[in-house]
This record gives sequence, C-alpha cells and structure tokens, in this order.
Amino acid sequence: MGRLEGKVAVITGATSGIGLRTAEVFVAEGAKVVIAGRRAAEGEQLANRLGANCVFRQTDVMVDDQIRALIELAVGTFGRLDCLFNNAGGPAQTGGIEGLDADRFDAAIAVLLRSVMLGMKYAAPHMKKQGFGSIINNGSIAGRLAGYSSSLVYGAAKAAVIHLTKCVAMELGESNVRVNSISPGLIATGIFGKALGLSTDAAERTPETIRNAYATAQPIPRAGLTDDIAYAAVFLASDESGFVNGHDLVVDGAMTGGRNWSQQQQGYVAMRKLLGEVVE
Repeated sequence: MGRLEGKVAVITGATSGIGLRTAEVFVAEGAKVVIAGRRAAEGEQLANRLGANCVFRQTDVMVDDQIRALIELAVGTFGRLDCLFNNAGGPAQTGGIEGLDADRFDAAIAVLLRSVMLGMKYAAPHMKKQGFGSIINNGSIAGRLAGYSSSLVYGAAKAAVIHLTKCVAMELGESNVRVNSISPGLIATGIFGKALGLSTDAAERTPETIRNAYATAQPIPRAGLTDDIAYAAVFLASDESGFVNGHDLVVDGAMTGGRNWSQQQQGYVAMRKLLGEVVE
C-alpha cells in the first residue's frame, strides 16, 4: 500500500472494467484520482464509494473541450497532475475490409486513438511545467499482432496507439515526462459482449463467462483479470518505473509468446505417429 502516496491521476473510461478497477487500486495506493466516463450515475456512485480522494467528471473522450476540462479539473482541484491513464475505449466494427463503413471507422478511431492524442496534448503542458509526470496509454496485443481482435479496425487503432506512445515518449522524455503503454491480452471484461452487440448492462454480466471460456487460451491457466492491468498501471505511474519510457508493457499471460507448450507437444506426438505409419 502507498505506492502512489500523494500522486494525482486522471483515469478515463473509469465507469466499468479496467478503468473502474484501476481507480479503486490507485486510491488504495494513496493517489488522488479524477475519474471520467460517459455514464454519470455509475461515475458518481464510484466517486462516492472511493471518498474524498476521488472526483468524477462526466466526459466524452471524443470531444476536445471535455478532455481539456477534465485535465484542468484535476490540476485545479489537486494542484498538479502526476499521471494520466488514457484507458477509455470500446469495440469497433467487425468483418472484412470490403464491408467496413467509413463513418463507423472514423468513430472508432476517434474513441480509440484520437482520445489518446487529446489526453496527451492537454496533460503535456502541465507535466512539462512540473518537470515530471507519467502518461499511460491502453494498447492491446491486437495492436502488436494481427488476428487477436474480431475487428481489424480495433487492431489498427491500437497499433497506432502503441506507436504514438513511443513517438510522444521521445519528445516528452526530454522534459522528464514518461509515456508508456500497456497492451492487455484477454482480460475478462464486458468489452467482448459489447463487441457482439450486447447492451451495456448485459455485457457487464459476462466477465465470469469469459473467465471460464478462456482459462486455457494462454500458458498461465486463467483468463486475465482487471487487477492485472490495474497493478501494471500502478507500476508505470509510480516512481518504481522512473527509467521506463517509450515501452509497451504486454500483460497477456504469454498469449502472444508463441505456441502453447502442450499444443506443440501434441503436434509432435501426432507427427511421430504419422511418420511411423508412413515408414511402416
């Protein structure tokens, strides 16, 4: 406890999933947090539960002025800004390239990429003036390798987030402001239900099903949890990561590490059997 004692953080997309859990953990670790999301009732409820060290502001991350106001609220309320976690996101259109709708493409890019740019744009002047700060952007393993999302738009947007993170890290690092990303693997949240068209309420009831269904999708024999990303964000927000800049921290249980050992061994046995039959 206390790894973020006295620090001030802004967390977007904090009314559910990874953002909500990160807000809880940041406050428990001593941070003062301004949380943002589009759902006012859920945001106010979370802020009330977390107490005086948490303030909620209803925010649409696609709107320039609302992102600027969010950052200014944090600085105005708590005096500075130590960490920004650009976490807000959502599903994007699925299907192949021929069926993509340009307007839906633009909307997804606005949520997944443009919002990250805006957060960094408005946080940077405050952090540069202070001479310190940590920006964390939520990437995805789908942004590192094709085939890890049902949406090629989502994968492309997250790839851009990861690269934009590195580009901005090279600039702001000269002012002692660190910029890193976290690329989650399969984390059991409602985003999968939303991607399949479920309502928000219905999607938020699906994480347990996701955990059970994907327990063996990676070498670590369980699906990812929101805690896994929240504590990765704590590390990047804390002074423990003071020399980490321009890095994409993959948190996926080694899903993208290669072929699972047991699968490889099963293939090996099958190949020996096949070749044995050929020889005979």
